[in-house]
Amino acid sequence: MANIGRIPGIYLNPTLGRLGFNHKMDFEGRLNGPFLRQKKRTWEVTMTKSDNRPRVAALVGPYLSGKTSLLEEILRQCEAIDRKGSVKDGNMVGDGSPEARARQMSTEMNIASVPYLGDPWTFIDCPGSIDMLQDAHNALMVADAAVVVCEPGQARALTAAPILKFLDQHQIPHLIFINKMDTAEASVAETLDALQGLSDSPLVLREIPLRDGDDVTGHVDLVSERAFRWQEGTPSELMELPDSIRDRETAARTELLESLADFDDALLEKLLEDVVPQTGEVFEHLTKVLQDGKAVPVFFGSAEHGNGVRRLLKALRHEAPGPETTAARLGEPVSGEAAGRVFKTVHAGHAGKLSFARVWCGDITDGMGTPQGRVSGLSKAFGQKTEKAATAGVGEVVALGRMDAVKTGDLVSASGKVKGMAWPPPLTPLFSMAVHAANRGDEVKMSGALAKIMEEDPSISHEHNPDTGEMLLWGQGEMHLLITLDRMKGKFHIDVDSERPQVPYKETIRKPTSQHARHKKQSGGHGEFGDVHLDIRPLARGEGFTFGDTITGGVVPKQYIPAVEAGVREYLARGPLGFPVVDLSVTLTDGQYHNVDSSDMAFRKAAQQAMREGMPNCQPVLLEPICKVVISMPSEFTSRMQRLVSGRRGQIMGFDAKSGWAGWDEVQVQLPQSEMHDLVIELRSMTMGVGTFEWAFDHLQELMGKEADQVVALRAQAAQ
Repeated sequence: MANIGRIPGIYLNPTLGRLGFNHKMDFEGRLNGPFLRQKKRTWEVTMTKSDNRPRVAALVGPYLSGKTSLLEEILRQCEAIDRKGSVKDGNMVGDGSPEARARQMSTEMNIASVPYLGDPWTFIDCPGSIDMLQDAHNALMVADAAVVVCEPGQARALTAAPILKFLDQHQIPHLIFINKMDTAEASVAETLDALQGLSDSPLVLREIPLRDGDDVTGHVDLVSERAFRWQEGTPSELMELPDSIRDRETAARTELLESLADFDDALLEKLLEDVVPQTGEVFEHLTKVLQDGKAVPVFFGSAEHGNGVRRLLKALRHEAPGPETTAARLGEPVSGEAAGRVFKTVHAGHAGKLSFARVWCGDITDGMGTPQGRVSGLSKAFGQKTEKAATAGVGEVVALGRMDAVKTGDLVSASGKVKGMAWPPPLTPLFSMAVHAANRGDEVKMSGALAKIMEEDPSISHEHNPDTGEMLLWGQGEMHLLITLDRMKGKFHIDVDSERPQVPYKETIRKPTSQHARHKKQSGGHGEFGDVHLDIRPLARGEGFTFGDTITGGVVPKQYIPAVEAGVREYLARGPLGFPVVDLSVTLTDGQYHNVDSSDMAFRKAAQQAMREGMPNCQPVLLEPICKVVISMPSEFTSRMQRLVSGRRGQIMGFDAKSGWAGWDEVQVQLPQSEMHDLVIELRSMTMGVGTFEWAFDHLQELMGKEADQVVALRAQAAQ
């Protein structure tokens, strides 16, 4: 394909070339062809009618791409605020939580319901940090359309990969807004090329930049063929299309029309017949391909200076699907009794629990009864503020008050019998900390606070590790858990100490032994007497523990044999190396008892003594847990990942291209759990934040040498 004009990355569709079209430059330097000859320009533009039902747009994209600034500019242009705040000053509508303002970054979604040109909208600004990706996923599952905000440049484009893949997988209509185009190094074409490699759907450039030297000073709308000069804080100024850019505009518009013709035979036929489609018709085609998920329109501008945002808003207004279309796409109810999907839970102090829901059908009213409880108040959000509402209709986003039994992902209806889509499971946890209340008296309060935090963020989880006795808090990364601990302190007034989790090492034996032990104690009256002979033998890896007996003749009465097993099991909780013992069998072969002094307690103590004396003779050996890890990253980072794995005593088991992810690799690895703690931090550091993994325990493996000696020494030190 031939590059047309001076705009890199813009090519003519080869299909039309094969059909015999001759493209050549006329004497004015404009691209000419049978259907490319320009009509006389007019400033009359026919737009498609907007959908005035309540719609939802989610602002998503990488960290530092400018989503919260874009929300602020959107609210200004919607006349919901008089002036924009700033991240630095901490006076924005979004990012109002203490954790967000302390870090000058979004830590949770921000919801704002406002009208734009008479149409009701809810905008959801989602955190860009990969650690807070769960909020973005939840918001996208109720959005009519998403705006992917990204920075210009090939290097930064890669950071949008996780969100673009999620949008493609769930067939969510989305637009791309290339922000910060007022920087000198900004390039639409380079960014477009890089983003196209990450998207399953073709990207359709809707504008081209106007430049004054290296500075972008405006844009040309490729549909209306109108040029605009950017003006900070005010609407862009309509201007005559400069002659210097006519060739580039013609080539780019041709590319736009040809891309649309790929999805519409009637449009293709018009182009073949040298019929130039009307502007309104082009808008209709754009609306259809967006709503069908066949193409992704690309806009650009500067949220900080208010450039290009109005055009983005108008595209959303005229082209984004309505709630009925979205509900049908998702498999949500589109008729019948009132029903809404909860996508965010917030514990708002004195206001109680708020369950933010998108209404899919009917009207949800204050006081409506459901099997999960009665709706105790309705409200609409504007950042940290809420406004009471009496009812919420189809398409609206509303907070349901004090529905304690409702959780994120639930479909709320009066009967509880309405069926909808299966809500996606939360993200797999990747990072953990051992936590405990700084004040031991707060342990119960801490558990209650954690339960509320997990309701607010389903990607947070906790568990009690029986091997180490620790309470483990799990999340998506270190930053994720540090923010969680800050919420524990700021929101629930609980100080929580954290530390690196212990590795659940085990130990086993290499050789068998037989051990006799007698427990005898006389203290007047009834004494204690128990006598046992135990055979201790190793088992194959992964077989665990078995207990049996070969008692004959009643030398140990049957009622005491369970006590022997109990004594053995109690000992196995801490073997000679200081760790739980696995993969061995113990058999009671002989023993003695006393008619008066024998008891369950005596035989349990005798069994413990036999194990304590016999196990050191069995050549105990340390076992470390090995995890099966599947690492995903762009192919350009695969070689670095190999070095990461080898540096962590890992073993690569296989490579493969990641299914459905062009340009990505998937590597199967076996990695010691002791090397897993900060794996996600290093992996993201070397892959611009986009690398990730899934993991599961695989097996136990012998650990010897200096590493084993250090582990045993640290265990002994901790036990002192």
